Amino acid sequence: MNPYLASIFLPVIISLILGTRKSNKKRGVPVDVGGEPGYAIRNYRFANPVESHWEGISTIAQLFEQSCKKYAYMPLFGSRKLISRDTEVSPDGRSFEKLHLGEYEWLSYGEAFKAVCNFASGLTHLGHGSDERVAIFADTRAEWQIALQGCFRRNATVVTIYASLGEGALCHSLNETEVTTVVCGSKELKKLIDISGQLDTVKRVIYINEEGVSTDVSLAQNNSSWKLSSFEEVQKLGQENPVEPVMPLASDVAVIMYTSGSTGLPKGVMMTHGNVLATVSAVMTIVPGLGSKDVYLAYLPLAHILELAAESVLIAAGGAIGYGTPLTLTDTSNKIKKGTKGDSSVLKPTLMTAVPAILDRVRDGVRKNVDTKGGMAKRLFDISYQRRLAAINGSWFGAWGLEKLLWDFVVFRKVRAILGGRIRFLLSGGAPLSGDTQRFINVCLGAPIGQGYGLTETCAGGAFSEYDDTSVGRVGAPLPCVYVKLIDWPEGGYLTTDKPMPRGEIVIGGPSVTLGYFKNEEKTNEVYKVDERGMRWFYTGDIGRFHPDGCLEIIDRKKDIVKLQHGEYVSLGKVEAVLSVSPYVDNIMLHADPFHSYCVALVVASHHALENWASNKGISYSDISDLCKKPEAIKEVQNSLVKAAKEVKLEKFEIPAKIELLSEPWTPESGLVTAALKLKRENIRKAYADNLKKLYS
Repeated sequence: MNPYLASIFLPVIISLILGTRKSNKKRGVPVDVGGEPGYAIRNYRFANPVESHWEGISTIAQLFEQSCKKYAYMPLFGSRKLISRDTEVSPDGRSFEKLHLGEYEWLSYGEAFKAVCNFASGLTHLGHGSDERVAIFADTRAEWQIALQGCFRRNATVVTIYASLGEGALCHSLNETEVTTVVCGSKELKKLIDISGQLDTVKRVIYINEEGVSTDVSLAQNNSSWKLSSFEEVQKLGQENPVEPVMPLASDVAVIMYTSGSTGLPKGVMMTHGNVLATVSAVMTIVPGLGSKDVYLAYLPLAHILELAAESVLIAAGGAIGYGTPLTLTDTSNKIKKGTKGDSSVLKPTLMTAVPAILDRVRDGVRKNVDTKGGMAKRLFDISYQRRLAAINGSWFGAWGLEKLLWDFVVFRKVRAILGGRIRFLLSGGAPLSGDTQRFINVCLGAPIGQGYGLTETCAGGAFSEYDDTSVGRVGAPLPCVYVKLIDWPEGGYLTTDKPMPRGEIVIGGPSVTLGYFKNEEKTNEVYKVDERGMRWFYTGDIGRFHPDGCLEIIDRKKDIVKLQHGEYVSLGKVEAVLSVSPYVDNIMLHADPFHSYCVALVVASHHALENWASNKGISYSDISDLCKKPEAIKEVQNSLVKAAKEVKLEKFEIPAKIELLSEPWTPESGLVTAALKLKRENIRKAYADNLKKLYS
């Protein structure tokens, strides 16, 4: 056979065979469970929930030690060397910090284990007892993990706190858990000093020296009675005075993880070592080929269960973890000095996790670059994208074989270089990922995206898309560590008897389901239940449906349901996910008032897309704030939202009748979104109360 014809037809034939198999593949199967009646599914490969993937390992501390001994000479923690920290001033007078960063410098597994043991011993010599709690209040970095693992070797419970948390929530978290020792970064030390008079139990503060950032130790000493020590001093103290470890049991609380607080004050979720280990064990069975050749780029908050679980999986597999930040991720990131490579270009990771907002930005960045080039470059990209999209969607007349290789080399190779060029698998979690973004990443990066579904309360255990599942909009079958059950919610109209797919509130049971909320028995009893068979269940408040192959799709959220004046129900989150595909939307919050018959929306404008439109239309404006006020711009964005809504057949009452365009982005620092970039609805409503009132006038 002609080699060219073979390269076209063989992939088609093989894909047809595999496609037939996959279409009939049961990824989740029904299972008989206790508790409230419903429709339950388990992972098809495991009859019972997985607790540990390793014989004789029952805690995260044991797992870390096992990996450090097994992979002693392999690289574990990588950090970039800071060469210089500069300030650049824009034409409008605003100052921006720019970093010149060097190569990654690595700690091997063996060196990391010594650092952990030294920190554990140093912590003891500082006077910290095993029955006291340690808080880690710092950005994601190697020292964060070293401190965490060091605490585990003293069976000390760790309280994790987002570095972006506001003063009120920070005080609440530290005082409620009666923390006596805080590990923090240099920037976070300044925050602690500001509230030192409001902290009841803190005795010791261990600060991490950061290159180029001054640490005002004298200010802290003058304004508090704390014993201050640098991270290096604690490690040196432990090296000179080693002590035997006090290893935890599986039932001991490893972490009290404070949620990012999308509503009210954050709640502390109590996770045992067994909870975390169950999730790590389950993921190890899902992602193929995990091993010491994998390199993971860590930049999400380690105070979020998604990142903590992901790094724990990499450590278990013997992979390397290179640390970065969202603002230094790529060559064009905000804090990267011109001429300096971004974290992904230097590290060249094989694995990454991301929240949908990050992937949306990658998509928008690529589109912006393509649109800016225009001409033949844009035409080539559009053609190659449509050809590969057709193939991924199952068309045998899309780009396969040699044509696929051609497009990969000519077009997509440059896109893949943005994230280093070696990505083989991406995990998206924390919020729903739009089908448009998922397909865009699939095509441009040439790598599958595993959508994950889990909560802090289930230690990230929930559902997970398998490597070979090319569908969009679903979160996969239950992880092997849990059962997922749907129960009726008659008020919302979701029943397990619904055809063609059962629907209802998602309830998760298994060894990854956590103990509950710290010092909040009332709330714990409200959403955690133990059935007659002894299994612990968490009632998520999310609404899902099961596909025939046992995969879960999230379709609604009980708390996001608002009843309009004439009795129609609107799901805020569902509509926001649909409208966010508009190129003009950087962020959006739908608002529904029960006393009105229509919705309104606050839309944070995508600066590039809106300015590009204005330029093409010849519309003059002084700055982006001025452009957002122009009636023509508001009308253009409104029309774009209506178009996106009609494509998925939203009801008329679900489409915002009025919108306001905003120029300022919503950030964790502003308190309008969480560290995981979820909307803080109440905060936004309060901040824009007058704006919303005008929209309804």
